[in-house]
Amino acid sequence: MPPKDAAHAVVDRLFREEQGRAVATLIRVLGDFDLAEEAVQEAFVTALETWPVRGVPDNPGAWITTTARNRAIDRLRRRKTLAEKEELLRREAAIEEELAALDPDPIGDGPGPMSPIVDDRLRLIFTCCHPALAMDARVALTLRTLGGLSTPEIARAFLVPEATLAQRLVRAKRKIRDAGIPYRVPDDAALPDRLDGVLRVLYLVFNEGYRASAGDQLMRVELSAEAIRLTRVLASLMPDEAEVLGLLALMLFHDARRETRTASSGDLVLLDDQDRSRWDRTRIDEGRTTLARAMRMRRVGQYQIQAAIAALHDEAASTAETDWPQIAALYQVLGRMTPSPVIELNRAVAVAMARDPAAGLRIADEIAAGGQLEAYPYLHSTRADLLRRMGRRDEAAAAYRQALELTENEPERAFLRRRIDEVARLLD
Repeated sequence: MPPKDAAHAVVDRLFREEQGRAVATLIRVLGDFDLAEEAVQEAFVTALETWPVRGVPDNPGAWITTTARNRAIDRLRRRKTLAEKEELLRREAAIEEELAALDPDPIGDGPGPMSPIVDDRLRLIFTCCHPALAMDARVALTLRTLGGLSTPEIARAFLVPEATLAQRLVRAKRKIRDAGIPYRVPDDAALPDRLDGVLRVLYLVFNEGYRASAGDQLMRVELSAEAIRLTRVLASLMPDEAEVLGLLALMLFHDARRETRTASSGDLVLLDDQDRSRWDRTRIDEGRTTLARAMRMRRVGQYQIQAAIAALHDEAASTAETDWPQIAALYQVLGRMTPSPVIELNRAVAVAMARDPAAGLRIADEIAAGGQLEAYPYLHSTRADLLRRMGRRDEAAAAYRQALELTENEPERAFLRRRIDEVARLLD
């Protein structure tokens, strides 16, 4: 690879790995999200300009942080008046002190457990996901500051105008500043609730990537990949939190099937019809190891249960050989742990597979009668599939049409239209 291409490849890789770390360090010292982000962005631009000529430095991660520090100080100097010179000098000294604590090998195994860099990244994760912020703001801020995604990238992923997404980021940063949201890891008493909120954000990002809520693609691979990467970061920073590991395992099990979820035409391929020989065994093995590690901690939570369900799917040679009774039982446990009509709907599918479609339909009909999922397309598509399997084709067609009306993802809409056509042909 030519030196220029090699340098660009290092910068591209380092941006994902080190951007969040550098931003986290500068935010704590500077107390300014925008200044930290701008300085780090400038450091990477400088790397692209200089590394192809001068070569990649021995410690590129530390080079990025040091260069970003210098850019931030330059900006502060231009902003400050003479009367504020003393404060500027104090900040410069604080930044120097922080950089002295940098891990000597920032692209290796990472800093040790007592490193301030680790603390900074944890602080940033919990600040971005603070419950005082709206959920869409938490997601946007997490992807922007920790993931390094640009505003246009995030806007495209969630199908909102770029200006709207930019305003969410501005409001979130203003809320952090004006409300005095602390830049710290919660204390032990508050940590479980706050960590659950962080995990919800990461899972939401993954789900939007795995099954896009709208648009012309079934998946947004860059989002699910970013969710996995950020969850890996969190797992490395909080290795004793079982639910962090459970969420990572869950993502890995699902992501292992990614390549088989669509045909070459882009059409949706159901789990029953996927080529299991193409599932990513490396991902599955890592998920299994990660889940086992979480389970050994004996603090079972919802993500571990969901990961165990996903593991049963991934380990089965076919749909017929899947342990559906065990999956149904796990959904029952999950429903007691976190009651939800969506979980109950998933249990209905498992019961239908373990026993018969009528048993699953009875559960699905009870959910429908409750009215909570009336606008949820998967309730209607699930009922439609069960009705189709029972030979109740008129009702199945009506349920498929209800699902179609509520679905905005084009591959899913195309699948539902095909199902409607199939049922209609059987009625003729």
